[in-house]
Amino acid sequence: MAKQDKKAQRIKEIYNNANSRTRQQWEYVNQKGFDFANDNQLTEREEADLTEQGMPTFTINRILPVVEMLNFYATANPPRWQAIATEGSDTDVAAVFSDMADYIWNLSDGISLYSNAVNDAITKSVGYLLVTVDPDSDHGMGDVKIQQPDPFDVYVDPKARDILFKDAAFIMIRKVLPKTHVIKLFPQFESKIKKSNSDDNTDWSYTEKVQGGSQKDFTYKDIGENESIDPLTGESDRLIELFEMYEKVKVAYMNVFYRIPPDEEQLKQIQQQVQVQLAEMQKEMQVGLMEQDKKMQAAVQSGEMLPERYQLEMEKAQKGMQQQLAAAEQQFMSDLQAQASKIENMIISEKEFKIFQSDPEKAKLIVDAIKFYGDRIKLSCICGDTTLYENILPDNITEYPIIPIHFKWTGTPFPISAVSPLIGKQREINKSHQIMVHNASLGSSLRFLHEEGSIDTDYWEKYSSAPGALLPIRPGAQAPTPIMPAPLANAFYTIVQEGKGDMEYLAGIYSSMQGDTGQQHDTYRGMLAIDEYGTRRVKQWLKNAIEPALRQTGEVVKQFSQAVYTAHKVIRIVQPNNINEEKMAEINMPIYNDLGEAVGKFNDYATAKFDIRIIAGSTLPVNRWAYLEELKSLMQLGIVDDVAVLAETDIRNKTQIIKRKSLYAQLQGQVSQLSESVKDKDGTIETLERQLVQAGIKQKVMQAEVEISKEKQDIKGATQKQYIETEAQQKLLRNVMKNEAETKKKDLGMAVENMKKSLTNNSNDS
Repeated sequence: MAKQDKKAQRIKEIYNNANSRTRQQWEYVNQKGFDFANDNQLTEREEADLTEQGMPTFTINRILPVVEMLNFYATANPPRWQAIATEGSDTDVAAVFSDMADYIWNLSDGISLYSNAVNDAITKSVGYLLVTVDPDSDHGMGDVKIQQPDPFDVYVDPKARDILFKDAAFIMIRKVLPKTHVIKLFPQFESKIKKSNSDDNTDWSYTEKVQGGSQKDFTYKDIGENESIDPLTGESDRLIELFEMYEKVKVAYMNVFYRIPPDEEQLKQIQQQVQVQLAEMQKEMQVGLMEQDKKMQAAVQSGEMLPERYQLEMEKAQKGMQQQLAAAEQQFMSDLQAQASKIENMIISEKEFKIFQSDPEKAKLIVDAIKFYGDRIKLSCICGDTTLYENILPDNITEYPIIPIHFKWTGTPFPISAVSPLIGKQREINKSHQIMVHNASLGSSLRFLHEEGSIDTDYWEKYSSAPGALLPIRPGAQAPTPIMPAPLANAFYTIVQEGKGDMEYLAGIYSSMQGDTGQQHDTYRGMLAIDEYGTRRVKQWLKNAIEPALRQTGEVVKQFSQAVYTAHKVIRIVQPNNINEEKMAEINMPIYNDLGEAVGKFNDYATAKFDIRIIAGSTLPVNRWAYLEELKSLMQLGIVDDVAVLAETDIRNKTQIIKRKSLYAQLQGQVSQLSESVKDKDGTIETLERQLVQAGIKQKVMQAEVEISKEKQDIKGATQKQYIETEAQQKLLRNVMKNEAETKKKDLGMAVENMKKSLTNNSNDS
C-alpha cells in the first residue's frame, strides 16, 4: 500500500471545507453577474419558452457600458507609489523605490493585469493581484513580477474580517491544469508530477449553458478534459489539481544584544592608557608611603613605636600598594574595554540563536536576548496527492502576496459586485423590449380567425402579409376575421425609460459621462461641473477599495523586491511622455577600499527602511482640455513654463520640439547676453561722453574764473592805487587844514593876549 502524503491530504481537506455551500452560492451569483455583463442573459429554459411563444430572444445589454466605464475610471492611468524614509540615511534609497515599482509594473505588464483585476471586481465582486518571483528571469538573478489569478480560483479563510484578508489563516489558489502544463511550470519536480493522482480533476462551471450554439461567453471552466491537449502527442491530456496555499505561521525569533570587543589596535591603545594611569597612581601611592614612613620613623625615635613594628608595617604597606596596583590595572582594563566595546543587536531565529549560544566564546558576548514570535508566510505547493515543495518566504515578507480588490466589501470574503444589483433591471428592460417588439410584430403580420375549410391555409400563410395581395375564400364561406393585438398601455412605454434611468442611478454611470450630448451641459464650465459631481461615487469606490489594495500591493512589492534585489542592479524605465526617453536607477552599488575590497554598498536597497503610500487619484482619468486650460493659466502667471504645457499635449515629435526650444532658449540667452553687453558698452560710451563734456565745461569755467580773477585783481590794484592817492591827498589836505587851524589859533591866542594886555594897561591907567 502506497504511503499517503499527509501534507497534501491536509490541504485537500482545507479546500473541501473552504469550498462550502456559502462559497458556492457566492460564486454562482457572481458568475451570473459576469455572464450578464458579457451578454449571456438568457438561460436555456428562457430561450426555449420565448421561441415557443414566437417572441424575440434578443437582449439589450445595458450592463456592459457600465462595466466599461467603471473600468475606465479605475484604470485610466497606472498607479504611482511614493516611499517615505523612516531614517534620514535611507532618503536616497527611498527615492529609488518609485523607479523600482515602475520597473516591476512594466516588466509584468501591470496595466493589463490591473485592468483585468478591476474588471473582475466589477463583474465578479473581487479581483486579485499576486506578487511573486520569477527565479529564471534576468539570467537566473530573479525578478519580482505581478500576476492576476482568477477570483473563482482563490479560496480564503471564511472567518477573515480584514478588507485585505490580513487576518486570514490561509489563502489558497486551486487550479485544474493538464499534467504537461504543470510539468512546464515545475520542471524540477517532473517525476513527482507524473506519479501524482487526483480524485477531483474537474472545474464546475456555473455559467448557464444554452444549447444550439447561442452561448455568448465562455470561461476557462467551460473547457473540459476532452479539450485539453498534450502538445507532445496531440492527444487529450489528463487534468490534475494544483494547489498553492499561503498561510501565516508564527516563527520563534530572538532579539539578541551582544557586545563587540575591541580589536588589536584598540587593545594596544587601551594598554597604553592603563600604563599611564598606573604610573600616576603609583607615584601618588609612593608619596603616601613616604609620608607614612616619615611618621613611623618619628614615632620610633620618640619611643612610641618599636623598630620591629615599624619594619612590619612598612612591609605590609608595600605589599598592599602592589596589590592595589594590580587590582587597579584589571579595573582600568575592564573599564576601558567596556567603553571601547559596542553593543549591537540582531534578529535571528531561535534555532540560529541556539547555535550561536553553543559557542562559549560567543556566549560570553551576549548581553541580553528577548524571545518573540513573528508572522511569516508559508507556501505549500501540492499537485494532486503529492507535495511538490513547502517553504517559508524570506523573513522580511510578512504580508500575504495575494491582494484583493473589492467592489463592495461586506465584512466577509464574499463581497458584492457592481453587476448584481443591475440584473433585475436588465431583465426588466429585456422583457419590456421583447414585449414591445412582439406586439409590433403582431400588428404588422395579423392573425386570422376562419372557419375550417373556408380558405387555402398554405396560400394565406404565404401571402397574407404581402402588400396588395389578393386572398381568395371558398364560395359560400365566411371571410376570415383578423385578430388585432391588444394595445399596450402608455405607462408600459415608460418602464423602459425608467429602467434605463434606474440602472444609471444604481451604477453611478450616467449618459453624460459616456458622451451623450443630449444629457450634457451647454457651457464648458457646466460640463466640467457635471464631470466633477458625476464621478464622486466612483471616487468613493477608488478611495475606499482600490487605493487600499494598491497601497498594500506597493508594500508587498517592497518586501519582495528587498528580498530579491540584493545584488548590484541597474534598471531602465521608458518614460510614458517620451520627453525623457529613458530613466536609469542603480541600487546596491559596491563601495571598495584602497585594497579593492568591497566594504559596503551605496543605495543598499535590501536593508533600507521606508514606508509606502499610494498617490491618491493617480489612476483616475484627467480631463485633458480642462488640464491644458489650467496649465495655460499657470503659464500666464509664470508658475510653469511652456515645456510643462507641451509635455501634456498630443503633439508629435515633442522631444525634437523641446530640443529645438532648448536651442532657441540658448541662442536667445546668448542674444540677451550680447544685448546686455552692448547696452553696457553704450552706457559706458555715454558716460564717457558726458564726462568729456563735463571736463570741457569745467575747463572753460576755470578759464573764465582765471580771467575774472585777473580782472578782479587788476580792478583791485587800480582801486588800491586810487585809494592811496586819495588818502595822500586827504592827508595833505588835513595837514594843510591843521596848519591853517593852528595858525589861526595862534593868531587868535596872540590877539587875546594882546587884548588882555590892553585891558590890563587900561586898568592900570585908571
